[in-house]
Amino acid sequence: MEEELVKVEEEFANAIVKNNPDEIRQFVADDWIIINADGGIIDRERFLEVIKLGTLTHEMMESDDIRVRVYGDSAVVSALTRSKGKFMGQEFTTHERSTDVFVRRDGQWRCVLTQLTAFTKQ
Repeated sequence: MEEELVKVEEEFANAIVKNNPDEIRQFVADDWIIINADGGIIDRERFLEVIKLGTLTHEMMESDDIRVRVYGDSAVVSALTRSKGKFMGQEFTTHERSTDVFVRRDGQWRCVLTQLTAFTKQ
């Protein structure tokens, strides 16, 4: 089960790097939210819209130190994630602890919450 979730997490990140809202949608629940590193909340539709419009693009997203905890039909996946892209035409790079909470619905894992925390330790 843990290997399956690592694969899902990798495919989810690949969908984001492809900047494909339809593909991203396959990995997230209808009520998915992101809590960004500043504490703001971004809902699924807002995130998918900025991807669709090209306001937010990713060219790289890589994770290591992946930790998976499974609790029946729920799971928590945390990782140290680096990403690179553009937001509103401005380049950005991030180094964050990411935590994704997944729920298995109809046999598929769907992310219901993504929490990002800035990683400043060198």
